[in-house]
Formats: sequence, structure tokens, C-alpha cells
Amino acid sequence: MPKADIHIFAIKGIPEIQPHDDFGAIIMECMRQVGLRARESDVVVIAQKIVSKAEGRIVRLDSIEPSARACEWALQYRKDSRVVELVLREAVRIVRMERGVLIVETRHGFVCANAGVDVSNTSAGTATLLPEDPDRSAERLRMQLTQTWGVPIGVIISDTFGRPWREGLVNVAIGVSGIAPLADYRGQPDSVGRALQATVIAVADELACAAGLVMGKTNRTPVVLVRGFSSARREGTGHDLLRCADQDLFR
Repeated sequence: MPKADIHIFAIKGIPEIQPHDDFGAIIMECMRQVGLRARESDVVVIAQKIVSKAEGRIVRLDSIEPSARACEWALQYRKDSRVVELVLREAVRIVRMERGVLIVETRHGFVCANAGVDVSNTSAGTATLLPEDPDRSAERLRMQLTQTWGVPIGVIISDTFGRPWREGLVNVAIGVSGIAPLADYRGQPDSVGRALQATVIAVADELACAAGLVMGKTNRTPVVLVRGFSSARREGTGHDLLRCADQDLFR
């Protein structure tokens, strides 16, 4: 379970990531330059965008031929029909499509706006897609960093999601490796001795959200190191955070 004190360090100096860059090596070099050495149970939180760029998940918009449906929607709400078409292609199911907002379910199982298709912080005329398998990306990076540093660490790949019923965006974990993404308190006594019935905390999301305070959106700080969090288990993936459709009252 988490310790009392958690510290978050910005990893400065991350350059613009290009397809096929070894961003694991880049992270390690930038940490060396700022004088940070990894410790056991540290968690590296990485913005999805640089993972997508390194994995070549970049699409030139001029290569997209929008469908009639995408064109109609784009015209109605003054959107780029090519971006709308990408969203429709990345979706396995449309959850809500109205007032210029597209909420869809991706092939990963995420329910989010625009299927994670993003035109911010990328070259003009391009869009980025989510990694093909964020958990696999997190595991690959964790193995690389652990082998080099010689200490077991965790890795979280985060992205910015909106939330039903709440204003504002927060960072959530879409890929996890080396930590348990959920802390299950069910059966443990509360402060007055009653057994907790439904308390399962999404600690990976909480770490991603805390890291987002340091990352910002305009700080060019897509990687942070979280120190002081400890997990009783080191197993689990981001997929564990997805609620099954038959248990979801709002889909």
C-alpha cells in the first residue's frame, strides 16, 4: 500500500520524439542529466503521446479519405472530416454522438472522446493514435529500464480523459506494468471496525493523475518519476482498470 510521502520529479529535457526512437534510452539519459537515479519501487509515468510517436502511430491527414458519414458530421459541427473519419475507424462502438462530441469505445476497451485521436502537440497535418497495446508498451519499457537500472520499477502510460458528471480533464492509466493497478480494501476494517464492502482504489489512475500536475499540457514534460509509492503486488495491467460492460450501469 502507498507510503505516507510521495514525491514527483519532472524529467526535463525530453526531446521531440520521432518514430522508432529508443525513448527508454532517452528517458535514462535525461534522468542522468538531472541527477536522478532510480530506486526500487519508483514508478515512471509517461504521456501516451510520446509512446505513440515512438511507435509510429502517426497518420497524415491528407492520406485519409473521409466517408459520407464523417463529412456530414464534420459539416454539421465544423470539424475536420478527416479527423472524424479516423475516430470512426478507431472505434468499435459509438457510445454517444451528438452536439459535436464523439464518445466511442476503442478496440482496447477504452470509452473516451474521439477514440484517443489527437492533433495537439504533433506536426501540422498529422494526428496521433493510441498505442496498439499500451500494456505491452509499458511492459517493454519496464523491462528495459529495470535491466539497465538493476532495480524493480513500475511503468504507467497515461492519457487525458474526460469524466461523466464532472467538469475538467484528468490523466488516467491506459498502460500499466510492474505495479498492481488496483488496491483492494474489501474485507478490511474501517476506522470504526466495520468491514469495507466495495472499496477498490484505482491507484494507477491516481498516480497518473498526480503525475499530470507536474506534466501539465504546455510544460513539455511528458515523463515524470513518482517515488514513495509501494504496492504489495507487482502484477497487473491497465486492462484491469476497465469495467466489464455487464457491470457498467451507464453503457
